[in-house]
Amino acid sequence: MRSSTSLFRRKTIAAILQNPPADHEGPAAGGLARHLTVRDLTGLGIAAIIGAGIFSTIGKASLDGGPAVSLLFVFTAIACAFSALCYAQFAATIPVSGSAYTYAYASFGELAAWIIGWALIMEYAVGNIVVAISWSDYFTGLLDGVGIHLPLWLTMGTQTGHAGYQAVMNLMQAGRPLAEATPAQLDGYKAWTQAPELFGDWHMVMDLPAFVITVLITALVYVGIKESKNASNLLVLLKLIIVFIVIAVGAFYVQPANWTPFAPNGVGGVLKGVSAVFFAYIGFDAISTTAEECKNPQRDLPKAMMYALIICTVLYVIITLVLTGMVSYKELGVGDPLSFVFAKVGLPRLSGLVAVSAVFAMASVLLVFQLGQPRIWLTMARDGLLPPVFAKIHPRFHTPSFATIVTGLFVAVPALVLNMDLVVDLTSIGTLFAFALVCGGILIIDPYGRSEARFKVPYINGQWLVPLILAVGAFLIYHYNATGNHEFWQDVSGQRGWLQHDAGGSGKVSGGFAHQIPTLVFLLFCVALCVLSFRQKLSLLPTLGLLINLYLMTELGISNWTLFFVWLLIGLAVYFGYGYKNSKLNHSLQPV
Repeated sequence: MRSSTSLFRRKTIAAILQNPPADHEGPAAGGLARHLTVRDLTGLGIAAIIGAGIFSTIGKASLDGGPAVSLLFVFTAIACAFSALCYAQFAATIPVSGSAYTYAYASFGELAAWIIGWALIMEYAVGNIVVAISWSDYFTGLLDGVGIHLPLWLTMGTQTGHAGYQAVMNLMQAGRPLAEATPAQLDGYKAWTQAPELFGDWHMVMDLPAFVITVLITALVYVGIKESKNASNLLVLLKLIIVFIVIAVGAFYVQPANWTPFAPNGVGGVLKGVSAVFFAYIGFDAISTTAEECKNPQRDLPKAMMYALIICTVLYVIITLVLTGMVSYKELGVGDPLSFVFAKVGLPRLSGLVAVSAVFAMASVLLVFQLGQPRIWLTMARDGLLPPVFAKIHPRFHTPSFATIVTGLFVAVPALVLNMDLVVDLTSIGTLFAFALVCGGILIIDPYGRSEARFKVPYINGQWLVPLILAVGAFLIYHYNATGNHEFWQDVSGQRGWLQHDAGGSGKVSGGFAHQIPTLVFLLFCVALCVLSFRQKLSLLPTLGLLINLYLMTELGISNWTLFFVWLLIGLAVYFGYGYKNSKLNHSLQPV
């Protein structure tokens, strides 16, 4: 027994469960309050998964794949289930608030745990900046629809307004027609010129609705998990009622002839929507951050994750079939397909109801992830990797008070001033990175399904199946993607990942060796896992989960990987400047 200075020092599961003591810490001891049941957890999962993306992603995917995209939701749900199963086993084994951060600490060691904790900031806090900005766009559009018009300079970020102003001024100085400017640039110009001046030429352009909704959600999260779960359950109920109304009314306007051809662009067209559809499911992992507030986390967390995935899959499939049955798939290449189809069939009021539901959808997503981030920081502070103030529990509300306030400021202030494009890419890579490490963690702590946890990933020998599946997958990828255009990361507001079909913009750009580096790294991982699975008879399901997440990470492209590594370098500077020296594993007696 001695203190460990290794970067890969690991915490035992027993040590994690004693920090804090899992069985007796509660409100009376100044800890978190246990209020969440399996119903509440399922509601939180649905709240996080069904964001505004259900009102936008489905349209683009249906345009490419036709009605057959409904089957893609089923196949993608099965793929997501691989990651969900791994999360569920960890949640049943280590029922504390740290989620993927804690799971990595027990499997890969402290450095990997810090990296994943830092990456989770991208998934939760940075992702919520995008959600807040998107919520503002939907909310102001809804107000416009009922005749309430906020000043333009109060509805967009400072950066967006200034960029629009500069673009229009450049056109004017060059003597070119203003018709060349985009609507967004014209709005930015109007906002900048109409806004009150602050300092010289700097104008008071700000996204006030994004700031206000973040402050309100943060205040709700601050005052208690019970209040937060009640609000989440209400938002989910309202959202599901509207979804059911959409399905019930839309069914009467379905024309079966629109389902023919079922897959107009073949399998290749359907596969174009894989990434977009995959990210329609992101969010189930967030409920694992509430483990210390569950009444029975070992039993309820795994159930809630599975229930949320199943419910959302059924809704996605039905909505896709209704959508493609109401109008031809060729007309669905719009940003708000559900509103579009009801306006198309002469139901403008229902179209407006869909817009209302989008506002509820994004508010619920914002709520769940504002819950998640403070609990990640709480756990990191308990381990000594962040200052102790992040572990402070409010004596009355029993929530991580300081961490909640910092999360609110971290989201609200950038949402007030930033352009969404700056932060959107970091969110997707942070999410996939967390998923990959959780799947890999199961391969380390329980590669043969021998855990005594109340829930564990079923063991299937992957010795021969992993090489076979990789061979089939390589053929499909080569056949359908090698010579075609790639899908790029695009904003589908309200989801944990965003995809952009951008023929000349950011994201994955074809051509050049640098842009093939992520794919080459993935191929090396495939070879390594193939050999390991054959030699060690690794469990099939977590191996497939790891491979799926790694493949989707290659679709981010080298430019987004560059952003990720810059973010990672900042995090490593914080770790070596504070966390490494103050880690409790560096000061207490632990097994090496």
